[in-house]
Amino acid sequence: MSSRIRVVVAKPGLDGHDRGAKVVARALRDAGMEVIYTGLHQTPEQIVETAIQEDADAIGLSVLSGAHMTLFRRVIELLKEREADDIVVFGGGIIPNDDIPQLEAMGVARIFTPGTSTQSIVEWVREHIGSRVASR
Repeated sequence: MSSRIRVVVAKPGLDGHDRGAKVVARALRDAGMEVIYTGLHQTPEQIVETAIQEDADAIGLSVLSGAHMTLFRRVIELLKEREADDIVVFGGGIIPNDDIPQLEAMGVARIFTPGTSTQSIVEWVREHIGSRVASR
């Protein structure tokens, strides 16, 4: 089994701007991780199915549409339903600071807000997901 971190980067919902998601996906890939980018307009069901089929260690969601509470909640619920809640969910986008504690309470491991450096994201993924991968 590969010891490389496998991350699904996804754009759930209707928002059509994916530059940030592509930048993060490239940064993770350049840091030696395996990255599966699902493209625009993915449903939570499609994202979870991809993560399970790809044996992903994490799902990174990019949400700019304002539907972050609903979309993150549904991904977390589906992972639990599929008994795949060992897959770490993190994300970013246009998410109000007041919503971050609620997202973390529902099981989102980390939210990166606009302006976060890609290096910070890479370091967080290495630290929080890399240790899980190394122990398999």
